[in-house]
Amino acid sequence: MKIPIVAYGDPVLRKKAVEISADYPNLGELISNMFETMYNASGVGLAAPQVGLSIRLFVIDLSDKDDPGYEDFKKVFINATIVEEKGVIWEFNEGCLSIPDIREDIKRLDTVTISYYDENWQLRNETYDGLGARAIQHEFDHIEGKLFIDKLSPLRRAMLKSRFDAIKKGAIDVDYKMKFPMASKRR
Repeated sequence: MKIPIVAYGDPVLRKKAVEISADYPNLGELISNMFETMYNASGVGLAAPQVGLSIRLFVIDLSDKDDPGYEDFKKVFINATIVEEKGVIWEFNEGCLSIPDIREDIKRLDTVTISYYDENWQLRNETYDGLGARAIQHEFDHIEGKLFIDKLSPLRRAMLKSRFDAIKKGAIDVDYKMKFPMASKRR
């Protein structure tokens, strides 16, 4: 089942998400629905706050990207914590399903070590670089209440203000179902 994606401006995107336990209600169904929602929106990652749930859960699928080593990278991250970020600063053009039609060059370190539980509640401690590290850092930011646009300069954010306001109001065209925090009732 596709879930509406919460748009920029909704307070849930700015909350630090809470940990969950293995008996979280309908967790398997939620994970499946998050993947379906992400694929429908042509995304590579989706965090629970983006579907209105302030819990520490995100999913990533990089398997169709041309990045060596990530051909079978379809993962579920539960209660994740970043252990270490290191390497060289790498600038890459990022976007976000909650902030449609805005893409910006964002600087991040190119290597990340993350500790998390997978969908079978197996504890994992893994290190990734390149696109995998970037996707993990982006989705991890969501469960910390941060957005990729927070990494932009104040001047650049000010230049994008009218576009942010349009997103909040739902005055944009998207190809997937969204929930806009300030949309008029006629939508």
